[in-house]
Amino acid sequence: MINTAAVSHQDTPALRHTCSPVDGSVIASVSLHSLRDVDRSLDIANRAQQHWQQMPLSLRQQFCRDAIRALLEHREMIACEISWMMGRPIRFSSNELRAVESRTQRIITQSEQALAPMTQSRKNGFSRYITRAPIGTVLVISPWNYPYLTAINAIIPALLAGNSVILKHSSQTPLCAERLQQAFKTAKLPAGVFQYLHLDHPTTHRLVASERLHHVSFTGSVAGGAMIEQAAAGHFHSIGLGLGGKDPAYVRADANLDHAVATIVNSAFYNSGQSCCAIERVYVDSRVHDLFVAKARNLINRYRLGSPLDDATTLGPMISTSAADFVREQIREAIDQGAKAHIVESNFPMSREGTPYLAPQLLSDVTHHMRVMTEETFGPVLPVQKVGSDEEAISLMNDSEYGLTASVFSRDVQKATGIGTHLDTGTFCVNRCDTLDPAQAWSGVKHSGRGCALSDPGFSNLTRPKAFCINHV
Repeated sequence: MINTAAVSHQDTPALRHTCSPVDGSVIASVSLHSLRDVDRSLDIANRAQQHWQQMPLSLRQQFCRDAIRALLEHREMIACEISWMMGRPIRFSSNELRAVESRTQRIITQSEQALAPMTQSRKNGFSRYITRAPIGTVLVISPWNYPYLTAINAIIPALLAGNSVILKHSSQTPLCAERLQQAFKTAKLPAGVFQYLHLDHPTTHRLVASERLHHVSFTGSVAGGAMIEQAAAGHFHSIGLGLGGKDPAYVRADANLDHAVATIVNSAFYNSGQSCCAIERVYVDSRVHDLFVAKARNLINRYRLGSPLDDATTLGPMISTSAADFVREQIREAIDQGAKAHIVESNFPMSREGTPYLAPQLLSDVTHHMRVMTEETFGPVLPVQKVGSDEEAISLMNDSEYGLTASVFSRDVQKATGIGTHLDTGTFCVNRCDTLDPAQAWSGVKHSGRGCALSDPGFSNLTRPKAFCINHV
C-alpha cells in the first residue's frame, strides 16, 4: 500500500483509501484535509496570486514547461499508477502522458494570442484597449477517467492567465494531484500558486461556496455539476462545467465503411467506454447497416479483456463493480425489450458478475425506448440503430438531453457538414470522433455542460476584460 497522507491541521485526520479495480487492493491512502486546511489554502492562494499575476507571460510559460517536463521524467511510474488506479491497459496509459505534453505546448503557444490586449483605434484624442486580467483563485475539480489530461486542460490555462490554482482530484486518482504538486515544486513554481486538497463531498461543497474563490472548473457527472451549481449559487463566481454525454455517430450509405467501423469501435471501447465523448449510439443507413454490424462484430471480438497490467490486454476493468453492474443492467433491459446482442460473453472469460470486468457488447435492433440509447452508459457497449434518411438520423441524434459531440461519416463532406449545422452539440466532426483538439473550443450544450475550455475562447472563462481609456492631454 502506498501511504501518501497529506498534511492536515486536524489532530486525527480522516483517512481515505483508494481501491484498485484491478484486484480490489488498497493502492493509496490519503488524509483528508479539513475546513481549516481549506481556509489556509485559500489565504495562501490569494496572496500568491497577487505576485504571480505581475510576472511576465513568458516566465509563467516557462514555469509550466518546466513542470510538465519534470512530470514526464517519471512517465513509466505514472503510467503504471494510472493503470492501477483506474484500470486502463498499461499499453495505453502512456498515451495520456504524450497527450499532456503536446497539449501543454499547444496551450502555451495559444496563450500569446489569447491573452494579448485588444487594441482599438484612437478616438477624439483617447487611446483605448482591453486587457485580459486574471480572475483570481481557480478551483479545478478533475475526474478519474483521464486523470492528467482533464486536469492539465484547466490548470495550465489558469496559470498562464495569472491565476492561482487549487486542485481537488477524484478520490479514485489521488496520486495524480500529488505528482502534479511534485512537478510544480521541481519547476520552482512560487509557493502557493499551485496547491492540491484531498476533500470529502461536504468540505468540497464548503470550498465551492467560499467568497474567496473566483472560478470553479469542474469535469464530471451531471449530478456532480448540479451540486457545484447549488453550492456556488449566490456567490457570483464563475463556473465552467464539463459534464456527461451520449454522443452519436451517423454512418451514411456513402461512407468509407472500414474507416467508420474502426474509428467508431475504437471510440466506443477505448478506456472501456469510460469517456464523456465516447460514441455511445450509432445510426447507420439501412443500406449498409448489416455490413456495418458484421464488420464491427469481427473487430470487437478481437479485443482482449484482462488485467490492465498485462501488455496483451486491450480492454481493462471498469472503474468499479457498481459501474459494471449499471452497464450490465442496461444491456439486459435492452435485450428484454427486443435488442439483439452480437457478442458472446463467454468469449471473454474475465467477464464475471460481481467484478468490474465486463465483456464488450454490440447491440442492434435498438430504439429510443431503451435506456441504452438515451441514458449515459459510460461503459463498453455499442448500440446500433437502422435509419432510412438523413432527416431521420438528425432527429434521432438530437433526441437527447446531452449535446457534447456528434459525428457523421460520409464521402460527401459538404453534405455531412450541412448535417452538422442541424445538430445540437458543442463539437461536430466529419469522418472522425472522440477527439479533443486544443486549437478548437471544447464545450457542451444541454446537460453536457456550460462554458468553454481550450482554444482562445477557453481563456475567457479564466480572465476578465479590463478596459483602459487614456486621455492624451
